[in-house]
Amino acid sequence: MQSLRQAVCVIVHDQKAGTIAGVHYANGSWSTVPAWTVPGGKAEEGERLDRAAARELREESGLVVDPEDLRLVHTIQVKAGWDGKGPFLLSVFVATSWQGELTNAEPDKHLAVLWVDAENLPTPMFPTSHAALTAYLAGGGRGFSTYGWDASEDLRAYVGA
Repeated sequence: MQSLRQAVCVIVHDQKAGTIAGVHYANGSWSTVPAWTVPGGKAEEGERLDRAAARELREESGLVVDPEDLRLVHTIQVKAGWDGKGPFLLSVFVATSWQGELTNAEPDKHLAVLWVDAENLPTPMFPTSHAALTAYLAGGGRGFSTYGWDASEDLRAYVGA
């Protein structure tokens, strides 16, 4: 029996400036072209999700948050992952305070890590990032969504392919 994989991401929202920390991901995964996402990645086996989110944020963007200060805002159940290894559950956290400067801490993976306009999100974008940001910016909504379970969920709608 396969265990459900856990992934995390952090929406870093500078509410005063109206910006979100965005990662321009270079490697082909869900998209055949570079696509935007928010900082995140896989939780290690046995790792607390809030700690995994804080770790991934630091590793990708240089921003430091206390895991206790992260707020869980959305969960997405994904039927088929970016890596072809089956389903995963994505826990979406928000940080509105942090330490450090936004930087491209993984230039081998990312073309850029930049503050992007929360009202005009860049495209193409990973489908889960799009869903997470849309739900968060709209006030949270249901707090749960799925991706890939319904045939009408077309990746091209998110990544602009």
